[in-house]
Amino acid sequence: MGSPVHRVSMGDTWSRQVHPDIESERYKQTFDVERLTNILDGGAQDTALRRKVESIIHSDPEFSLKDNYFLTQSECYEAAVEKKFHLQMLAQRQGWAEDSREAYYAYRTLSGSLGFSLQHIFLKALRSLGSEEQIAKWVPVCNKFQIIGTYAQTELGHGTYLQGLETEATYDAATQEFVVHSPTMTAIKWWPGDLGRSATHALVQAQLICSGARQGIHAFIVPIRSLQDHTPLPGITVGDIGPKMGLDHVDNGFLQLDHVRVPRENMLSRFAQVLPDGTYIKLGTAQSNYLSMVVTRVELLPGITAELQKACVIAIRYSIIRHQSRLRPSEPEAKILDYQTQQQTLLPQLATAYAFHFLARSLLEFLHDSHDAILDRDFSLLPELHALSAGLKAMVSDFCTYGAELCRRACGGHGYSKLSGLPSLVTKVTASCTFEGENTVLYLQMARFLVKSYQRTQVSLGPTLQRSLPQSVAYLTAPDLARCPAQRAADFLHPELYTMAWAHVAARLTKDSVHHIQTLMRSGADEHEAWNRTTVIHLQAAKAHCYYVTVKSFTEALEKLESEPAVRQVLRRLCDLYALHGILTNTGDFLHDGFLSGAQVDMARTAYLDLLLLVRKDAILLTDAFDFTDQCLNSALGCYDGNVYERLFDWAQKSPSNTQENPAYEKYIRPLLQSCRSKL
Repeated sequence: MGSPVHRVSMGDTWSRQVHPDIESERYKQTFDVERLTNILDGGAQDTALRRKVESIIHSDPEFSLKDNYFLTQSECYEAAVEKKFHLQMLAQRQGWAEDSREAYYAYRTLSGSLGFSLQHIFLKALRSLGSEEQIAKWVPVCNKFQIIGTYAQTELGHGTYLQGLETEATYDAATQEFVVHSPTMTAIKWWPGDLGRSATHALVQAQLICSGARQGIHAFIVPIRSLQDHTPLPGITVGDIGPKMGLDHVDNGFLQLDHVRVPRENMLSRFAQVLPDGTYIKLGTAQSNYLSMVVTRVELLPGITAELQKACVIAIRYSIIRHQSRLRPSEPEAKILDYQTQQQTLLPQLATAYAFHFLARSLLEFLHDSHDAILDRDFSLLPELHALSAGLKAMVSDFCTYGAELCRRACGGHGYSKLSGLPSLVTKVTASCTFEGENTVLYLQMARFLVKSYQRTQVSLGPTLQRSLPQSVAYLTAPDLARCPAQRAADFLHPELYTMAWAHVAARLTKDSVHHIQTLMRSGADEHEAWNRTTVIHLQAAKAHCYYVTVKSFTEALEKLESEPAVRQVLRRLCDLYALHGILTNTGDFLHDGFLSGAQVDMARTAYLDLLLLVRKDAILLTDAFDFTDQCLNSALGCYDGNVYERLFDWAQKSPSNTQENPAYEKYIRPLLQSCRSKL
């Protein structure tokens, strides 16, 4: 059987022999780990290319993450900018294009430690919303870092609700300029990354006003700092918003605009134009200006998922090394992963990490299939893409945040140490629950799509209906079983059964949510009041739908692996575990209408607990398959060799406080001790 390349840290002073506890877990392989790594990467050539990029980066001391956990906020920011600078120089020397696989692998390798991350979103928005002429003008100067861009959408008073943004861009036909202005305190742009100290240009989302009318939100490229000395330009007040929960390397900022003038050509104009005389021409739909957000949300999913994958690697490896208490009085202390409760904590997170990997790949394929059509103003797939990007971004960030925190807690006290790598993973992934859309609002956007889709089934009955519904909601018209046919625990290990079970619950909850709206409207409520009074039910439906989509994408990925029986079997167990964990976590939804009986829930639990034992045997191999280098994990608990305690002690010695004079001693400790001495 193949195995991943062993790349342990070379900076430690103690022996780097692999710990016997973790070595024994790798001794008997039930599947080819290297082959699974290739599948996750998209092919053996991709794995080879990724490792080549990682080798180049890890061999360069400029990219070292050594001592990162001891840096101040300002030092974190400077180190991130320094690494981005060196990466840009390296990319030029290596010939790595901005959107190349090499660049993607470089970002994966240095995740969490690079500056100027909003430049990428600036470019995505430009390519999604800009005309071909604007793309030709601005993309080259961005790629060459002749400017540094950020994406300024969120304001002090508004975030996810774009229609409520207060920043204004008023067209002045006399000068053919837009006057961009923050009319209120709450209109100040707040939170954009790279805005505080770095960006020279901002893509500002603002309310367009022309010909005396408001035309809705549009995007404008606004220069904010001098390209000569980096000082703020006239009318610009800009700075850093201060300390945050995490992401110390990102200079999140504020931007107040005081009647700042930009040329007419600086309004991104793929879907709307303002002619020189101020005439407004609409070229897209009301939703087309959201395309850049849709693209960003979809492309965020692999990165968010990677944080949970890393947390699983760290926690599961540590759970093999850590021994605690005895399973039997006569035996030595057991590996904590041998306890069912630890398996119940960690293994569903591992299954989720794999499920989300295949989900992200599926959604990226859908984005690529539909993106060009949307740019050509064929918007037929945009509603489904928008709904999926919203709901799945919410689900992935919610589950990954929860899962990373479970992994941290599963490591006990050592998980609270920054040296474990887990606190920074948790705070980083937590941020994803609000950036690019607050999750509850995003779930409700998915729910609106479900309601509209179900309402279509009520007014457009006929044999072609199911084909006309978007693919992700076709189950709304599929034949439905009122009762689950499972008769024994093994029946719950059939993908057809649990996929159908999730479709049943998602459809029932969607129908219930529509029914509640209709009932309220019949009693006199208008549609807006009826919607607000049923949003809790809509949330349930949206979450069930997202779970269904994830289970379905995982089962479809398995269907493509018929020629890989060993890998398919181990992934099948993860898919089973993911689906059943969701059913057991949401048992009430399945019992509500009698779809499952109490006895069937017991069967599902039996199947689930048996799966924990099977997945436990392959747990280390499944984490190895993610193939994160030690340098990328930057964790004293999660290195490949398993030498946890030696590494923790070694890294702790590097704390500056261990070599610096204690400033509190002369000021406070010594006087305190001396004041008490006479009493002893």
